[in-house]
Amino acid sequence: MTAGFWAPYGELDEKDYHWGLLLLNVDVITERISNWKAKEIYDRICRQSTVSKTELLEQSGMTVSTLTRLLEELTSQGLILESGFGASTGGRRPILYEKNPAYAYIFGLEISRTLSKLVLVDLGMNKLDTYSWTMTAEMTPDVLIRQIVEAANRMLEQHHIPKAALLGIGIGAVGPVDRLTGTILEPSYFLAKGWKHVEIGRLLTEALGIPALLDNGANTAILAESWHQRTRSFKHLLYIHAGVGLRSSMVSEGKVIYGAVDMEGSVGQMIIQTDGVAHRNASGNYGALESYASLYAIEKAARSALKQGRSTILSHYVEDPEQLTYQHVLDALKKNDPLVVEIITEAATYFGIGLANLLNILHPEKVILGGPLVAGGELFFQTATQVAIRKTYYYPAYQVVFSKGQLGEEALAIGAAVLVMNQLVRL
Repeated sequence: MTAGFWAPYGELDEKDYHWGLLLLNVDVITERISNWKAKEIYDRICRQSTVSKTELLEQSGMTVSTLTRLLEELTSQGLILESGFGASTGGRRPILYEKNPAYAYIFGLEISRTLSKLVLVDLGMNKLDTYSWTMTAEMTPDVLIRQIVEAANRMLEQHHIPKAALLGIGIGAVGPVDRLTGTILEPSYFLAKGWKHVEIGRLLTEALGIPALLDNGANTAILAESWHQRTRSFKHLLYIHAGVGLRSSMVSEGKVIYGAVDMEGSVGQMIIQTDGVAHRNASGNYGALESYASLYAIEKAARSALKQGRSTILSHYVEDPEQLTYQHVLDALKKNDPLVVEIITEAATYFGIGLANLLNILHPEKVILGGPLVAGGELFFQTATQVAIRKTYYYPAYQVVFSKGQLGEEALAIGAAVLVMNQLVRL
């Protein structure tokens, strides 16, 4: 048996060993705050800009002596800072506490079908550096990992951050993924080969020498948005990323909702026309939402219109309709090309129908929409949300807030860093 690991059901093979290695590396983060009461206080401080000792006493229900000891421990470790004094209520002005953003640093990594991005942040989720890669047909896992490692080391050197100050690297990837083993399983539509059963967690842990955690990108995006809005009253958030495919996730009471399997791309398989068109993937459903509202669907509709000889400025962009891309569509949309407006409006209408179905089932307080379709302009966002509102069963008694989010296209990478940060308070 490999030294240092106990296997309750026999000898450990190489895969089990690497799994154990990942879990132990995560424990290195979790054990930085060993006392569960200290974790609770640290978490409460993190969820507020600044907070006084009196407020912490009221929130936690702890005794004065216990809270004082915990605050002293967290301060001596450098996890929190005294940040001045609050307003007096008649006696001595209370000391205010806040998280120390410089206690440690984290890498957040997004791996998507069209773009991958690495960010370096401090514990306050303040972005210090970023680098991105276009996911071309040459961007295999080996090539991307090598470039990630080079970029990460370059960032550390430029910002004079020792590796010992790194908490870890979080990864938000196209699903499906196996979070426990840190493996990207069998994602669809990557241009490059090799993106099947990639042990991305193990590979980055070995290459960078730091803990690595993996989740699907929709989950990391909603983690980022939820953390960014942590001082507000929204408890139930729904996130949908509309791009090459449709990806969704939900947070309730600050925690991501997980199913028995990774459900990231399943929203795209929602059937909205039982006798509808075939899905681009043979295993997909007929009449699936993704076949009507995705980059693929919009490109397909635009190419079909060109082949039919429809009047559009798209005909000036390419000689062969098959060369048409979503970027061409966006360029034509900016010029209010009638055909493109029609195509985008139709895709957004279908998306709004699917969104209404989710609202009628899940009833989130806030819906955050992201991805290339949403970032491409107001037409898609406004059309989709208006359709969803009209088809929501309990409207207007049930009011939902729609947003493009506060973090935009960096939400996936920032959320991957939040995934690592959250391990500090994990029991």
